[in-house]
Amino acid sequence: MTDQAARPAARPAREFVVEADGGSRGNPGPAGYGAVVRDAATGETLVEAAEYLGVVTNNVAEYRGLLAGLRAARGLDPDALVHVRMDSKLVVEQMSGRWKIKHPDMKPLATEAARVFPPGRVTYEWIPRADNKHADRLANEAMDAGARGERWSASGSTAELDAGGAGGRAAGAGGSGAVPAGAAERAGAATAAGAGGAVGRGAAGESAEGGRRTGDGPAATPAGSAGSAEPADATTGAGRAAGAGGSGGGEAAPARGGAAEGEYLGRAARSGARGAVAGTDRRGAGAGAAAGGGSSADADVRAAKAVASPGWGPPDLGAPATFVLLRHGETPLTPQKRFSGSGGSDPSLSSVGREQAERVAASLARRGTIEAVVASPLARTRETAGIVAARLGLEVAVEEGLRETDFGAWEGLTFGEVRDRHPDDLDAWLASPDAEPTGGGESFAATGARIAATRDRLVAAYAGRTVLLVSHVTPIKTFVQLALGAPPESLFRMELSAASLSAVAYYADGGASVRLFNETSHLR
Repeated sequence: MTDQAARPAARPAREFVVEADGGSRGNPGPAGYGAVVRDAATGETLVEAAEYLGVVTNNVAEYRGLLAGLRAARGLDPDALVHVRMDSKLVVEQMSGRWKIKHPDMKPLATEAARVFPPGRVTYEWIPRADNKHADRLANEAMDAGARGERWSASGSTAELDAGGAGGRAAGAGGSGAVPAGAAERAGAATAAGAGGAVGRGAAGESAEGGRRTGDGPAATPAGSAGSAEPADATTGAGRAAGAGGSGGGEAAPARGGAAEGEYLGRAARSGARGAVAGTDRRGAGAGAAAGGGSSADADVRAAKAVASPGWGPPDLGAPATFVLLRHGETPLTPQKRFSGSGGSDPSLSSVGREQAERVAASLARRGTIEAVVASPLARTRETAGIVAARLGLEVAVEEGLRETDFGAWEGLTFGEVRDRHPDDLDAWLASPDAEPTGGGESFAATGARIAATRDRLVAAYAGRTVLLVSHVTPIKTFVQLALGAPPESLFRMELSAASLSAVAYYADGGASVRLFNETSHLR
């Protein structure tokens, strides 16, 4: 008998499916992840993991969920084959090597995830949000626990998640340790809570549906190769450079679409309104209510009440901080529909723009409600603010956070010119809010984080007062989107004219109410 014949047959590699998710209520904001490891052959849930992360972005939370799932799978069998399923197009495409990783917070996480298993042992698949509810529910449980000042605990998981009735369960005693189902059952019903707990479960303990999400619809179908996308509303030439809603000056992005649309919408919907509270999921619906057996329609009604209630809230809320949002008047670039951000020629107002500023100043003077004026540092906003402030007898304060997005090398170009000169960079930018314009411009994700921080700073500084903020297309739309807790798609469905007025009120309990949008009657 030869040595080769004497060797026992090689054990077939075990195969696992990892489903992972992460979310942030604010982006950046209070965040958490959830991950599930399943047996690929039987669908049995082997490990659950969840952890509250503190304040991080959606993308970081998604990567942390991936890491937790891979580590839990490796703890079960370091030689296994793993198939990762996530609703994050960004993570899937980057880990598959089709998209570059530029963000400094994500590079080390991606590198770490790639090292958990040897090369070739892990594959990645994008799935619709509706197919990732188990991991999503765990992420929301972790965020809810963090909002209460608690750690995620397996014993505190919802009845909906454990509809099958798992037997004994055990959570990792520290960090994000994973406990296989068999070990948990042998340990009896004892549960040890961990900061980033992972719990092993038997087949009976699989999630019935996970956390419900508002607005779940079919995700966009990839068009063409992964990582490339064409604008959804394919208008022509310079008209597309005006951005969503056709606003002049090229200060907003063209409508997104194609391969990454579903992921882009999912991330912004996770951001939610500033006033997110414990018990609300990352897309604004009542996670706790859904888990408790209420219908999705009931959750929608509760969410609507939560958004609307500040408008007629109790007297002890006090007067809100009200931001009247004024887009600057026209510049020479506005009618030409050119990209005009914070990194270009910094144009001043045209004669038309100055007349628009005079008209809005007269309108605001008649109303008599503005108590302070704050402007972006760019010339067109400072000039608009100066004309209004002079009419109102107020000084102008300058706030750096109100500036427009930096469009890098695209400044001063039309959309068609950018398409001709930088087609690959434009495709990447359209496909992901984390992508930067050519030449190191600012991504829309970075702009959103900047506006959220600026909003919080100004709300604290002007509590109970009505303040005129003179800014640009992207910042003003972002203020509105954040106040509504709306998905990023909303940014590209808004018309925002030069010298238009919008208004958002912010209450002491964290609620926000949109009072006005794109009001231009003063220009007629």
